[in-house]
Amino acid sequence: MPTVLPYEYKYLRAKKRFPHVWCPGCGIGIVLGSIIRSVHALQWDLDDIVMVSGIGCTSRMPVYVDFNTLHTTHGRSLAFGTGVKMANPDLNVMAVMGDGDALAIGGNHIIHAARRNIDITAIIVNNNNYGMTGGQFSPTTPAGARTSTTPYGMIEPSFDVCKLMEGAGATFVARGTVYHVTELDNILLKAFRKNGFSVVEVLAPCPTNFGRANRQGGPVEMMKLLKNNTINLSQLKAMKEGEATDKIVRGIFVDRDVPSYDERYRELCEQAKKAAEAAK
Repeated sequence: MPTVLPYEYKYLRAKKRFPHVWCPGCGIGIVLGSIIRSVHALQWDLDDIVMVSGIGCTSRMPVYVDFNTLHTTHGRSLAFGTGVKMANPDLNVMAVMGDGDALAIGGNHIIHAARRNIDITAIIVNNNNYGMTGGQFSPTTPAGARTSTTPYGMIEPSFDVCKLMEGAGATFVARGTVYHVTELDNILLKAFRKNGFSVVEVLAPCPTNFGRANRQGGPVEMMKLLKNNTINLSQLKAMKEGEATDKIVRGIFVDRDVPSYDERYRELCEQAKKAAEAAK
C-alpha cells in the first residue's frame, strides 16, 4: 500500500534538498511551515508562486520549496521581485529576507518598494543579527546587545521595522513571532491576500550566535523569551499607560486599501496607448 504523505510535501523539494542547513532551534523552518500552510489555505497553483530571496540564513528558504524560486544577490530580492511582478502581474510574488538582508544593504530597496506599493509580500525574519556570517550586529540589534562586532554592547539604536514600513507607505504591516504560530499563520494569510506591498516582520531566535553571545540559553529558553517579552494588540489595549514599555507588540498595525503600483502602471499604459492612437 503506498504511503500517504502530509499535504506539506506537495510544496517541498523533499526528495532533493533535505536535510536543511539551518541550526537546531533556528526559527526559519517555523516561518517556512507557516508560509506553506497559508499558501495551502489559499489553494494557489505552485506555478503561480514566486519566492525570491537575497543572501543569508533566511535566504536559503527558496531552495526547499517547489515554487518558482530565485536566490539572488545580497539585499536585492525586492529588486528582482519587482521585475518579476512587472513582467507578469498575475504571479503571486513573495520576498523572504533576514533583518540584515532587508534593512541594511537592502534598506533603500524595501523603502522604495513600500513607497511604490508594488504588489509583493515581504517577509522579514528578524533574529537581531547576521546569523550566517558569524553573528555581526544588524539594524535590528537591540541597544546593549552583544554580537561578534559589538562585544561590549550595541550602542546604536535599532530600527522599528513596522514603524519604518508604515512611514514608507506599505499597505499592510504586521509583526508576529515563531512562538505564536497560529497567530503568524493568520497574519501571513491576510498579507498574501492583500493587494499592494505587504510587510510581515517575524521575530525568531538565533541560538547559535545571538543567543549564545547574550547568554539567553538554548532554543527552548529563547522561545520562552518570545512568549514572555511580547504582547498582542488586544493585550496592549487592556494595559495601563506605561505598563508595556518593555514589551514588543505583535499584530497587524496597517491594513489599508490603496491602488498598487502594477495597477497604476497598467492604467498608465492604457492612457499612453489611447494617446498614441489619437495622434495618428
